[in-house]
Amino acid sequence: MSYRYMRLLVFFDLPTESASDRREYARFRKALIKNGFMMMQKSVYCKLALTQSGVETALEAVRRSKPPKGVIQSLIITEKQYSRMEFILGTHKGDILDSDERFVEL
Repeated sequence: MSYRYMRLLVFFDLPTESASDRREYARFRKALIKNGFMMMQKSVYCKLALTQSGVETALEAVRRSKPPKGVIQSLIITEKQYSRMEFILGTHKGDILDSDERFVEL
């Protein structure tokens, strides 16, 4: 496995009190999915990036789709750091391949 890849994690806490807030929440979440992010938890999404410019492109997409209210945070970590994640409660789903193993090297 190669560790030159990076993960972009996006954490968000958006209001859902009004119908307008809920629409913005849904719009933001759909934009993340459209841009290749995978849900880790209800408001935590991640994306595998091959290069630093890929991370910057993904971050710019998040910035463009941000709603007017709420808190959105991002964190960039290496694939090696990501692979050291420990599952305290629950289990890792082995049938979902969300690492660099899903890429075919030519």
